[in-house]
Amino acid sequence: MPVSVPSDSDVPALPKGQLLYAVGDIHGRLDLLRDLLQRIEDDAHARSHASRRTLVFLGDYVDRGPDSSGVVANLIARPFEGFDTHFLKGNHEAILLDFLDDPLHLNHWLMNGGQATMDSYGVDTRALAEARARSETWREAFAAALPEAHLRFFRTLQLSVTIGDYLFVHAGVRPGVPLAAQSEDDLVWIRSPFLDHAGSFGKIVVHGHTPALLPVIRPNRIGIDTGAVFSDRLTALRLEDRARAFLHT
Repeated sequence: MPVSVPSDSDVPALPKGQLLYAVGDIHGRLDLLRDLLQRIEDDAHARSHASRRTLVFLGDYVDRGPDSSGVVANLIARPFEGFDTHFLKGNHEAILLDFLDDPLHLNHWLMNGGQATMDSYGVDTRALAEARARSETWREAFAAALPEAHLRFFRTLQLSVTIGDYLFVHAGVRPGVPLAAQSEDDLVWIRSPFLDHAGSFGKIVVHGHTPALLPVIRPNRIGIDTGAVFSDRLTALRLEDRARAFLHT
């Protein structure tokens, strides 16, 4: 069952009739994604009065978990009938793309769980490691295994989306910088300057990237990365009018 969060007239709002679900960091956990999407579908069906439905995925679809390729394939193939869908870019997608553009980023990706992603695409990473293969060889093997549709998915991810009084990003925003002038690096990587800021950002920022056992609710932001790959808890935030609730696996 969704865990409700009290709301009142001071809580920011979505446009009237809008029902929105934001999904936190998945990290290769296809099992949890399927579970949560079913919960979202059931929840949305019970709220049939909504005139517009939206799904926002906050990024970090890949790395660390066992089935990154399955997560991406599911997101690409699933129709999400009746929903407007937005897929945002996380820092782990940024690392993956950095490696494809320059194989010298191999070690950075491996330190951040990239081997699990390559394994999920059928790359024999154990053989590459035992052969002490050059980074270019790793890159060639991964590029050959990566379906064109998946590459297109990674290349076309959005950096942010604004709906009503909410801004959705992967990591956060830099305080003092206008929202329209935020850098990609901050949107997908920032932590302390954003997390420690107590003032207004101009919108309530809904983000992932920084895991916690439970969603983090502050006056200026809502964090919904609940560390799915380690905790088995994948979280979605439901927004409707001035109400908020969370759905969990």
